[in-house]
Amino acid sequence: QVQLVESGGGLVQAGGSLRLSCAASGRTFSSAAMGWFRQAPGKERESVAAISWSSGRTDYADSMKGRFTISRDNRKNTVYLQIDSLRPEDTAIYYCAALRSTYYDPQANDIDYWGQGTQVTVSS
Repeated sequence: QVQLVESGGGLVQAGGSLRLSCAASGRTFSSAAMGWFRQAPGKERESVAAISWSSGRTDYADSMKGRFTISRDNRKNTVYLQIDSLRPEDTAIYYCAALRSTYYDPQANDIDYWGQGTQVTVSS
């Protein structure tokens, strides 16, 4: 069984930063890439970024370039999302997912597993 566990969310003031983590575990875990997504209350899920485990190549949604940085630590099977200059509109549940390719906006059948999400709340 594969598990993705996000952490690092919380309440932060506008202008601050957060680093979210997603730890992957499981005997058969072998996805090619990882992605971050977010869903704000009453809104559809948004794709943020993806990263390849092997090459580290990244892919970002255009609207996420600049303040969001995805990275990974292969030794720890962990992917990170650094969010800088946080804004109230960044408030959402942030999810990580195991992907079959390094594309920030995958189709449903290119997503192998989801994490449970971590809440990020940005106060003004």
